[in-house]
Formats: sequence, C-alpha cells, structure tokens
Amino acid sequence: MGLRRRDTIGQQLRELRYEPTAKRIRAVLDGTTVVDSVRAVLVWEPRRIVPTYAVPAEDIAAALEPQPPSAVQPDPADVGFALPDVTTMPVLDPRVPFSVRSTEGVTVAIRTSGDSARSAAGFLPGDPDLSGYVVLDFDGFDRWLEEDDEIVGHPHDPFQRIDVRRTSRHIRVMLGDTLLADTRRARMLFETMLPVRYYLPPEDVVADLRPSATTTYCAYKGEAAYSSVVTADGVLDDIAWRYDEPLVDASEVRGLVAFFDERIDLVVDGVARRRPVTPWS
Repeated sequence: MGLRRRDTIGQQLRELRYEPTAKRIRAVLDGTTVVDSVRAVLVWEPRRIVPTYAVPAEDIAAALEPQPPSAVQPDPADVGFALPDVTTMPVLDPRVPFSVRSTEGVTVAIRTSGDSARSAAGFLPGDPDLSGYVVLDFDGFDRWLEEDDEIVGHPHDPFQRIDVRRTSRHIRVMLGDTLLADTRRARMLFETMLPVRYYLPPEDVVADLRPSATTTYCAYKGEAAYSSVVTADGVLDDIAWRYDEPLVDASEVRGLVAFFDERIDLVVDGVARRRPVTPWS
C-alpha cells in the first residue's frame, strides 16, 4: 500500500527530530559572538513545524545557568494551531514561544559577562541522541549567521521549498457576492505543507485596500506588508499582503497581492475552492 508523503510528515511531527548541517553557525548577543560552531544540528521539538539550531555546549562562549521550572507550566496539548491537512494535533508554529516545551529536558540561560550582561534561553534535551547539545532560542539572539550570510526569522528547513509558477487560470477573489479581485495573470506560490497561494497584479484587485501597520517576516519570502479590505459590511483586517522586497526564493511575487483564502472565497476557473484551515484561519 502506498503512503501519501504528507501523512508521513504528519506522523513524524509527534517525534523529536534533528538533522546535522554542514554550515558554520554563529549567533551574536549584546555585540558578542557567543555561538560559533561547525557541529550544529537543526532541531524540531515534537509538534514544532520550523526548526531551530542546537550546538555543543563547548561551542558557546557564555555561561550556561540552569533555570528552575516555571511555577505554572502550560499544558502543551492545549497550545498550538490547527493544520488538519497534515495532522490532527495542534502544531507549534513560530508564534508559539520557545519557552513552551514538548519534550523533556532542562532550560538554561545563556548569559554574557560584563556590566550590560544579557541572556538568551537555551534548552538541554533529555534525548540521548542530543546529549551535550544546547537548543537555542532563535529570537533571543541579536543576529544569526550561516557562514557569512545573515539569516532572520528562523533557520531554513532543508526539506521545505518554495516554487512560483505563472498561471492563466481565471482567478476571482470573492467575499460573498462582492468581487475583490479578478485576474488571469496570477502567480501560484507552492510552499511545503501550506496551501497554494495566489499572488495577483495589484491593478487586477478591485477591492478598497487600506495599508495597515502590520508586518511579518518569513524566513523564505522576506518581510510582508499587510492591507485591510473595506467593504459595505465593515473592515476585514489584514486580509491581504505583499512582498515589496522579497528574498530570492520569492522574487517572482514582488509587489503582487495575496489574500488569506481562509477567510474569503477563491474561485478558480469557476470552481470555488474549499477554504483551508491553517494557523491563519
């Protein structure tokens, strides 16, 4: 019997996963390079869908201070977001803080020295395959380098990719009976384990888009700027986004507009797509 690849990925989400990398990894805290390693591994705690780095403790030039358990430990089973096309478990996406644990281990503070001493969080997993390694809170450091290139957001998953393809399919974006956009010049962005996104030329968007102050950062696509849609029935906050200065992998969607079809209707060649259920629903 064949296996749908997506199902095997969903099953693996239950496990602590790791993958060695050949990249030299450095992390800067308070102006000091406190992590410098050519022995790093990418680590996904159970239910985490993006990785973070772990390095041997001896590759950290800072004190590691064990931290007492929190007085209130959130139940990881009650934390997370739906991704039903992949798994029945709530997943831990990048919005779920590093402090939420889904595997056994000891939390440490990685502390610099000096008058302006600062710390970042680390975690020593109890799994014997990662003995001696410290999992690092990506957001707790000021700067990360893979070789000599800076990375932001989170490390790339070596098993995830982005593809962009032009399409002449007839795409309409609808809110009930109200047309928001209509085009035959869309670009389809395919990203591993996520619904396909349709990016549209802004001149083919007829909705009243109002830029908002919201921005987010994707490690694969770059910084997204959001817009709300004003309709006769009210305002749909942050329903659309665009990448004005995308990273290389997403360069073909520069300046194009995408909509969260979790909250509106996308009609492709006259057929309404089922609204996906994702962490952005």
